[in-house]
Amino acid sequence: MRGHNHSILREPPRDFILLGVSDRPWLELPLFAVLLVSYILAMLGNIAIILVSRLDSQLHSPMYIFLRHLSFLDLCYTTTTVPQMLVNMGSSSKTISYVGCTMQYAIFHWLGCTECIVLAAMALDRYVAICEPLRYAVIMHHPLCQQLVAVAWLSGFGNSLVQVVLTVQLPFCGRQVLNNFFCEVPAMIKLSCADTAMNDTTLAVLVAFFVLVPLALILFSYGFIARAVLRIQSSRGRHKAFGTCSSHLVVVSLFYLPAIYMYLQPSSSYSQEQGKFISLFYSIITPTLNPFIYTLRNKDVKGALRRLLSRIWRLCRLGSEM
Repeated sequence: MRGHNHSILREPPRDFILLGVSDRPWLELPLFAVLLVSYILAMLGNIAIILVSRLDSQLHSPMYIFLRHLSFLDLCYTTTTVPQMLVNMGSSSKTISYVGCTMQYAIFHWLGCTECIVLAAMALDRYVAICEPLRYAVIMHHPLCQQLVAVAWLSGFGNSLVQVVLTVQLPFCGRQVLNNFFCEVPAMIKLSCADTAMNDTTLAVLVAFFVLVPLALILFSYGFIARAVLRIQSSRGRHKAFGTCSSHLVVVSLFYLPAIYMYLQPSSSYSQEQGKFISLFYSIITPTLNPFIYTLRNKDVKGALRRLLSRIWRLCRLGSEM
């Protein structure tokens, strides 16, 4: 009997139940519609940014290399979580397999930490462009941009690997119900029936490093940028300089504020009810808004989109005439 109980304690469940808004059935249909529309917009917007920054020769500067990776990250973000949420909301079954759950939070944390560093690299790019314009091409050369991107992806993967190794060892004692829309490390830790002090501490330390260090670099960079912009005599020049940075600052705010609230509060005060809606915000709303923020505030991107659409239109006309 003791051996049987011990096996139940250690063996992970085959499936997890993602509660979502099952306790509010009236909310499932409108939330399903919002998620579906947001997912389609996120896919179209981020694919468009990737295409124009890749195909248009005027968008091959370092800024757009980072923007292309940011759009790819957002594309992967939404694809990792939203299809599973739509399936669960559209059916009576709310389950996800143990393996699927593990893969979901592993990829989600990998992408999240990678995005932190990519946003910091974008702030560095803006700092050099505004504070060292004559040396911009020398400092922000193509190999450096590729190295920064590689560091971002590899660092994010390393963080995710540590989190996965620690989380898969947690026993759940038959508990299967996750009060969340998708699998996430804080929710998994909360579900465990074991002492999770090590997991809580490791999560807090790694997230603090990957969130606060890049955020400090971003704020430090924008402090120098603000000082340089205020020295510009021309009001038109100041407006243009602020315009190139405002989109990035909005994206940084949308990404970092929910992440700080979600991951850097004490585990004792973590609310699963609030946490799952904050997770929903930065897993779908932020990736949906990012391409529109960059498109609406950036003349170069709008011009590139118009050129791409006119090229597609001409190809369609030629195809129909043939």
